[in-house]
Amino acid sequence: MAALRSLGAPPLFMAAVNAHRRLRGPYTFGGALLRVLVTEALERSPGLADRFDIEIDAVLPGSCKRVPGRRRPIDATLPDDERILVPAPRRTLRLANGIAELALAVMPEGVSLVADNVHEADPTDLELLQVLSRRLPGVSVIMFDTSSAPADVIASDGTTDDPAAWAAYEALDPDDRRSRHDRRAAELGTAEMLGALPWHLERGSDPAAAVEALWAAVDRCVGEGFLHAVVDLGRRGLALSEPGSPGWWRFAQRTATALGGLGRRSEALEVYDQARRTSLDPAVHAASAYGTAMLDARHPDPAQRDLGRATAWINQAIAISTILPDPYERAFKLGFDQNGKALIELRQGRLDAALDLVESALTLAEELPVGAHPLHRMVLLANRAQLLATMGNPKEALHDLDRAIAYDPAVPDHYLDRGNLRLRLGQTDAALADYEAAIEVSPPLPEAFYNRGELRLGQGDLAGAKADFDHVLELDPGFLNAYVNRAGILEMLDDHEAARADVTAGLALDPRNPHLHAVLGQLETAEGDHLAAMAAFDTALEGAPDLAAIWANRGILRYETGDPAGAIADLTRALELDEDAAVYFNRAVAHRALGEEEAALDDLRRAHDLDPADPDIRHALGS
Repeated sequence: MAALRSLGAPPLFMAAVNAHRRLRGPYTFGGALLRVLVTEALERSPGLADRFDIEIDAVLPGSCKRVPGRRRPIDATLPDDERILVPAPRRTLRLANGIAELALAVMPEGVSLVADNVHEADPTDLELLQVLSRRLPGVSVIMFDTSSAPADVIASDGTTDDPAAWAAYEALDPDDRRSRHDRRAAELGTAEMLGALPWHLERGSDPAAAVEALWAAVDRCVGEGFLHAVVDLGRRGLALSEPGSPGWWRFAQRTATALGGLGRRSEALEVYDQARRTSLDPAVHAASAYGTAMLDARHPDPAQRDLGRATAWINQAIAISTILPDPYERAFKLGFDQNGKALIELRQGRLDAALDLVESALTLAEELPVGAHPLHRMVLLANRAQLLATMGNPKEALHDLDRAIAYDPAVPDHYLDRGNLRLRLGQTDAALADYEAAIEVSPPLPEAFYNRGELRLGQGDLAGAKADFDHVLELDPGFLNAYVNRAGILEMLDDHEAARADVTAGLALDPRNPHLHAVLGQLETAEGDHLAAMAAFDTALEGAPDLAAIWANRGILRYETGDPAGAIADLTRALELDEDAAVYFNRAVAHRALGEEEAALDDLRRAHDLDPADPDIRHALGS
């Protein structure tokens, strides 16, 4: 390409890819790249591609014959009405990082990847291109907004930017246009099922075939978490369906769910409102009421949750589900709604009421046919486990998590929850095993590496913890707590420059974060800027007045700046929050500076009780 030559770009790793979403929908670029990467991986090492089976199956459906893999979740084997889980929007970041790690394993350095028509790419490809740009330092990722599509708009599946080509297309006889779209649709295969195939069928002569193709695409995208594509395809399906019909409702429910997952609450409400206006089916009204309630209950900003309104809607859902005529449908939907109400009760601090609702939902699940709705049962068990753990019943919670994992061992979040619970119970090795199981069964999962890093940090393994936090931030540069913990480790390792960089990056995400200001206070103390250090500690204590370490560090600073009385006040507050031998020792030093020898000896004796082997304490006591 002339443009590449003019840029002086390295040689191409593969041909430039037209990334227009109308070709293959989500991962139009990612699929083209992954086909090459999988071929390279299979030639290099038979087991290499298997490590990325989830990513490959999501981006290249039907690839399991080439890459059998090891981590197939059960939802793909279930009927439509039992596949109740919708992946969160962040799942595509996991997929993108998995593709990047496969690329790191097989791509040489000093090459280029080129995508054009990026202005029309699906958000999955835009995210992937950003991840590749960040994580492949030896590869030039080049993006063009211009189109490389041929001028013939039909042959290029409508991805051309050439106005003359569109004008020529519009000038065709309508019957001729439909005929051309029919022929093009017949030529396409399953690889185009999310892009070109439904687009051509929509413009062809068979609206029923278009609706069928759009539903298949929506269903696929919901299962993989391609939520932007669900909204686009779902709205197109709605436009071709009779409002209020069962087919229309299928599109409506998936579209509204995706809009809610993307934070587009008002648009989701419009879809549910239209369903209420056009349908007489009680199940539709129950599901619309449930969906409306969850838009409030699950709002990411607690200040914007109207839990009273959510309660009103979920009560309506429960009331309708109670009178559904089919006993199995009634048992499932009523239990589903009660589980939703449990979330609302939980967020209002009514744990007993939440637990009662989940227990009732589990009882209803026993009325379902044996083996039916395994994901519903799994979710209920996992939710009961969270409630039991919060209410101080960790062993019962652990039993429920064991059962939830048994339903589908490929769900990483349940390993994370069980690992956290085991860590709380002091089962460190078992917790570590769970975090590593979560890593094993998922595409790159920042939360799993973060949890393992925290465990390692608690064990004093600074190098191992730092390596985990390093990887978390490679996977997700917006992971705030990883900056907090890594900055603290770097400060302990006296790498003040790197620690300050992490503090700066973290404060850019959360300017008032107390933990980062606490680290900043330590850094400023080490640099001798006592005024800046005091300001940082003051800000930290405004946000986290119950953190003993901040009081202790400010107490040390006060002593160093000639204020032993202020130091004693701060160190005393630290000890009220958490007894620690080093803090008693430091307060003893401050007492001695004020001539309070008896108080100093009392502190030293208590410090010795807590840490009898500490040589500084023994020396101060004269022993």
